[in-house]
Amino acid sequence: MPYGTPLSFETAKKVLAAAEAEARKNNWAVVITILDSTGHLSQMSRMDNVQYASIRIAEGKARTALEFRRPSKALADAVAAPGGVARVTIPNTLAVQGGIPLVADGKIVGACGASGVTSEQDEQICMAAQ
Repeated sequence: MPYGTPLSFETAKKVLAAAEAEARKNNWAVVITILDSTGHLSQMSRMDNVQYASIRIAEGKARTALEFRRPSKALADAVAAPGGVARVTIPNTLAVQGGIPLVADGKIVGACGASGVTSEQDEQICMAAQ
């Protein structure tokens, strides 16, 4: 899937709001990061009482999804598979579920990453942002 025009500021705010709504609905305290298609930070939200490490983790999940053009779970699955990749050593890559590409008109326009609850719940938050 090709990269598209970066998310606009207004679209990124809406994406973040949708992800925040999912986290609040479930009473999950998380960090949510939205990157544009160029890999630059567009929006970030850190809820109260979230570990500081989640800031870097959420961005890492989003960056991994953006740069590999697939959910970060795909890399986590590759690492965990029998006979799979032993480890991922690409700098700033997180082979952990919780990051997804954001797609519009068949093109990647950005990415969402979340951290603070389980990896599955982090991904659920980002999926709500689609």
